[in-house]
Amino acid sequence: MTLTRRSTFALGLGLPLMLVTRPLFASPETMGAAIATFTAGATPAEGRVSLDIPLLVENGNSVPMTVEVDSPMTANDHVTEIAVFNERNPLPDIVRFRPSPALGLARFQVRIRLGDTQKITAIARMSDGSLWSAAMTVIVTAPACIES
Repeated sequence: MTLTRRSTFALGLGLPLMLVTRPLFASPETMGAAIATFTAGATPAEGRVSLDIPLLVENGNSVPMTVEVDSPMTANDHVTEIAVFNERNPLPDIVRFRPSPALGLARFQVRIRLGDTQKITAIARMSDGSLWSAAMTVIVTAPACIES
């Protein structure tokens, strides 16, 4: 095999990618660290956030989730950011939303992947700086995100 400029370039890009290791799975500790980073160390109060996700999930590949925050969504009183965290997926952050007061409603629906039975935590940051949260444990019978 002769080395061409293209194959040398491909090897130069491919070799570092082969050396990159897979990220470790999230754990309660890494989720706690991610939450602490998001909240700047403050403890969110429970309430104002509702997390609607099935308690028992047969297939973790596509799990419906709705996050809603009780807020008037006015210019003076609104949600600035919502973050959702998990314990057992490859990364502790699932999704973040940054709603505008113009939306009129702080409600988001998404489908997420869940790697295993785990705790899901949603935290909302309000325009006055307060933090509100909701958490629940979801049982997953057929996990996603995990390679055998």
